[in-house]
Amino acid sequence: MATGETGFDDVSFDLISVQYHSLKAGHDYGQYVRDAKNAGRDDIASFFEKIMAEDSARAKQCHEFLAQLSGSSESGPALT
Repeated sequence: MATGETGFDDVSFDLISVQYHSLKAGHDYGQYVRDAKNAGRDDIASFFEKIMAEDSARAKQCHEFLAQLSGSSESGPALT
């Protein structure tokens, strides 16, 4: 796999990007849940909790893929 300016192969970089954005979104959704609950909108709070759980699962899957790539010749010099 080709490595870019970062030293990471494209797939590893993409996984790291998705993981970061999923974790960041999950952090933000916590505030959205509180806002919805404070507004008395438990239905909307439940929606935010659902997407927060989905992003958490997405971040976990990225972590597992990155662990598989870590140290492999596919990962590029930044992960080997």
